Amino acid sequence: MTEHLFPGLPLPEHYDPGKADQIWKVPYEKVALAAQSWAAQHAIQPASSDSFRIALLLVDIQNTFCLPDFELYVGGRSGTGAVDDNRRLAAFIYTNLGRLTEITATFDTHQAIQIFHAIYLIDEDGRHPAPHTQVSAEDILSGRWQFNPAVAHSLDISPEYGQEQLTHYIQQLEARQKYALTIWPYHSMLGGIGHALVPTIEEAVFFHTIGRSAQAEYIIKGANPFTESYSAIGPEVLEDAAGKQLARKNDQVIRLVEQFDAVLVGGQAKSHCVAWTMEDMLSEIQARDPALAGKVYLLEDCTSPVVVPGVIDYTPQADAAFQRFAAAGMHVVRSTDPLETWPGMPE
Repeated sequence: MTEHLFPGLPLPEHYDPGKADQIWKVPYEKVALAAQSWAAQHAIQPASSDSFRIALLLVDIQNTFCLPDFELYVGGRSGTGAVDDNRRLAAFIYTNLGRLTEITATFDTHQAIQIFHAIYLIDEDGRHPAPHTQVSAEDILSGRWQFNPAVAHSLDISPEYGQEQLTHYIQQLEARQKYALTIWPYHSMLGGIGHALVPTIEEAVFFHTIGRSAQAEYIIKGANPFTESYSAIGPEVLEDAAGKQLARKNDQVIRLVEQFDAVLVGGQAKSHCVAWTMEDMLSEIQARDPALAGKVYLLEDCTSPVVVPGVIDYTPQADAAFQRFAAAGMHVVRSTDPLETWPGMPE
């Protein structure tokens, strides 16, 4: 990466793109002083003075998805997807520091006993499914996989309710044309290092906060044990078999579209949490005012699809989703292009 690829402000001296694939401690005090000096040097004003307000939405840019040694590293077809995405994204934040009004980050947040983790299911011999197992309605109805009664007490439910809810959940996924239930490796565990923002982006967000006197916002999602929650707006299934509410939608993301002049989106994974967040956002936009779609900009070079070599490749689904979003009025853009060349952006 070279500085000339990124128009706008130069890259600050502390930024090291070579560390994008590593864990390290952000030196907050040092970065804070650097950000204050940088703002003064480049006459960067507080975000409150922005006449055209831009929000940057970062979807699940966490160690668990963004670093090669972690549980659900999103390598894409290249194998270096999330690392390359974050190098570009950090550079984008720095070079556009004076134009980004607010940064909001979502956090996939899990505990061990959840419907998409192996401990939740067993077969007739008491064995758990392997990571990346795809579970269909037929698998549940035939008894190939069933709810693990041993975890019922921990979830404060009966084994019968657990099995009933699992069956209902799988059927709802198929009826709503959602992805099949996937048994993911244990990941993004609350309290664990995988849950944190990847340091390259954490540092850039902190630098922005100090440089623009703009508090970053954080959205927690995915903690409900009975449903997957790819989208930051709402879980995959909202009600149980009896029609009782499992979870509520979160309107923080859609409020960004209402409150800001532009919303830029990047993160992981393009095929899952980014795609479903945008799918839900588009549904909300179309129900309120379809013209709002024109406020949304998808950073196509700051997101990658899930690819597990030899197992599954979600690249076609991710690309098809972005094509749908563009057809609905959203803009698919590249972080390396000047903002003023993007449709609808002021010079």
